[in-house]
Amino acid sequence: MIYKVCTADAWAAATARGSYAGSSDDDRRDGFIHLSTGGQLRGTLDKHFAGQSDLLLIAIKTSRLGRALQWEPSRGGALFPHLYGELPMSAVEWTCALATTGAGRVILPDLAGSDRTPRRQGLDGIVGDGGGGDKPAGGTDGGTGGELE
Repeated sequence: MIYKVCTADAWAAATARGSYAGSSDDDRRDGFIHLSTGGQLRGTLDKHFAGQSDLLLIAIKTSRLGRALQWEPSRGGALFPHLYGELPMSAVEWTCALATTGAGRVILPDLAGSDRTPRRQGLDGIVGDGGGGDKPAGGTDGGTGGELE
């Protein structure tokens, strides 16, 4: 499983359209959708989404992306998932609203066994049916605090 963080508005537009073409400045600038592994999410959230609200975590099955998904080295040689093309809704396993602390830090749900929809006390907006999981082929499922480039 790999993940995308975006605003609820951006995701609503994507679902109405039938696919997600990326919504961040980084996605538009770089020509691909920046994604994260579970181990890279904390760094991504802290660097790019601190203080933001109305965010969703989108869980994506790598096996449904084909050759458009590339694992490419970034800072420190860590492999990051990059999607060259639009994200089809058929690749989305579940979405989850992300809460923030009073200090503006995004709360990351427990992704252990991320083949299931995460459950977090007090976290509203969980959508999805779970299903089987998958690991990044050729990438890392851990990470060393990496974030989007």
